[in-house]
Parts: sequence; structure tokens; C-alpha cells
Amino acid sequence: MRRQRIYPFTAIVGQELMKRALILNAVNPSIGGVLICGERGTAKSTAARALATLLPEIEVIADSPFNDDPNRPDQWSDLVQEWHTSGRPLTTEVRQRRFVDLPVGATEDRVVGTLDIEKAIKLGEKHFEPGVLAAANRGILYVDEVNLLDDHIVDLLLDSAAMGINVIEREGISFQHPASFILIGTMNPEEGELRPQLLDRFGLSVTIQGLTDPTQRLEVLERHIQFDTDPEGFIKRWEPHEKALSERIGKAFERIHQVRYTRRDLLIIARLTSKLSIDGHRADLVILKAAIANAAFEGRDYILPEDIMVAAELALPHRVKRGPFSDATLNTDELQERLESIVDEADEQASELEIEGNTEESLSEAKKKAR
Repeated sequence: MRRQRIYPFTAIVGQELMKRALILNAVNPSIGGVLICGERGTAKSTAARALATLLPEIEVIADSPFNDDPNRPDQWSDLVQEWHTSGRPLTTEVRQRRFVDLPVGATEDRVVGTLDIEKAIKLGEKHFEPGVLAAANRGILYVDEVNLLDDHIVDLLLDSAAMGINVIEREGISFQHPASFILIGTMNPEEGELRPQLLDRFGLSVTIQGLTDPTQRLEVLERHIQFDTDPEGFIKRWEPHEKALSERIGKAFERIHQVRYTRRDLLIIARLTSKLSIDGHRADLVILKAAIANAAFEGRDYILPEDIMVAAELALPHRVKRGPFSDATLNTDELQERLESIVDEADEQASELEIEGNTEESLSEAKKKAR
């Protein structure tokens, strides 16, 4: 089988925040995806495609178009449930995780799939034609120029990403299948913005710009020349770096459920979002999930303020309120300053916090472990 020529993730120069946002979603897909904003030619699509090659292979039920997980019968599609009920043997196979590119101008039926109502009424058979969400289950769904999509389609994608399931109902007939995927959206702000309600639904966001340092730009140029001249050789040279990162992501994925946090950590997150006047509570939950994923990626089973900082830097920029005559942005230095102030306040009031259970851990103990 011919090897697909995908530019290596670890060969991308700079753009560390974007790469970290993608990695955290790979470690914990429930974060809710990432929106990458930036001008053309800033490696947005390159990074998204490269991430798919780092994800470990998955075991699926053979012949299922939904990549059903044989170890999660509670999440099986209606099709596999019917196979199981009828006594059909469920064989398994290993597949590469799919990278699904949403077609430009995709309709609702193309995205969610279609039910054959005529066949259901005449023959009593439930026939479902899978859509994009079916193909993307347990993989990556990439949406280029998401800001140019119809709002209704974006809502469908975000709903499925949040719930992990796709339910189709037509004329009293329904069908459902798992739809858990890493949603990666990219956009060029110069071509239009997303509504705030839709922005908030993306777990993380990052705004990137072209590199300005001449040394970095030279490195980008040289690497792309090498890749264009000898793609197989270039990929082979970067293979050890790719393998190391892939294994690190895999270990973090396994470790994530062991990562602990304290009420102090929750208080820091709550105070930070409160001081920034962030609407709703989605941001708080996303920061916690991303901080846990970052701790797991860093090889720890507990979170530290720096994990919260990384998470906040990715979860808050697109949620900060913008005035009608201002282009408010979340400055990293300002965020760091506020977080440090909140951490100091939390330390001063630590003795007043009610400790629940024996799973909580003080910061001093965490720092001892870090050493």
C-alpha cells in the first residue's frame, strides 16, 4: 500500500500554541474541538491533517460504516445493535483513524445522513445512508472556512461533537449512531466572523499569524523544499520525532483519568472566568478539561497553575466580551498577571476551603512531586 504523503506534524516550524491546542484535543476529544483563525499560508490545514497520522489505530466492528467500538456496546449504532440482536457474529478489525474533510457547500443530508422513508414504509426495513458524521466517528472532522458555512450546518456539527451521537428522525422513524470526533475548524477573519453563540461552542481557539523572524521563515522554506523534492525521505527523517510524539499522546490518553485536581484548582478557574466576565459556564468546564489533558501530556497525575494558564490561554480568547467600538483581545501577559493574583488569593484563603474526600492534594505536596 502506498504511503500517504502527509507533512509531519513535528516538522511544522513555530505555531506552538496551535499545536498544543490540537494535541490537547487528541488527548481528550471531549474538550470540544479547536477553532484556528489565521491568514492563508499559516499551516492551519497542514497541522490538522498531520495530527491524524499521530493518533493510534482503533479496533472497530468489521463492515460497520460507523467505526463502532466493540468494547462499548452502550454506544453501538442501531445497525450494529440489530446485528447483535439477530445473532450475527460481530467480527472486529483494526483501522486507521479517519481524517474527514467536510465538502464545501455540504447539505444537511450530506452531513447527518438520510433515511429511506419509502423502503421503511413499504418493506418495514430501516435503511440509513451514512453521512459525514458517520465517517468521522472516532476520527477527525476538518472544516475549512467554517465561518462561510450555513449557521444551521455549523450547529449540527457542534451539537454532534458535544453529544457524541447523531440522531436522525424522519416521519416517525429514527436512527442513531455514535458521532464522537475531534472537530477542527479553520477560518480567515478577513472573510467574515462566526456568531458569538457559535464561537462559544468551540472548546478551544487560537489565532495565528505568519512567522516574522527571518531565521524561522528560512527554516520553513528549507523544510518545504526538502519535502517537495523528496517527500518519502523527508517523512522518514522525521519519523522518530513523529513516533515519539504519538507515543506521548497515547500515554497521556491513558493517564488522563488518573489526573487529580483540588477545590483550590476549581476556585482558581472560577475566579478567573468571573473576573473576565465570561458568560455561561462552558468556559470553566473546558479550562478544567484542557488543564487535565495538559497535565497528562506533561506526564503528571495532578494539575498545576501552569496547566490552568495553558488551558485559559486557549479557552478564553474567543469568549472575552468585545465592545461595539473596540477589538478587545486577551493579552497573554495580562492573563498571566491575573492568574498569578488569583493563585495568591487562593493560597491566602486555602485554610477556609472545605476539603471534600481524601483525593484532594495541597499545592505544596504537588510541588514536592514535581521536583
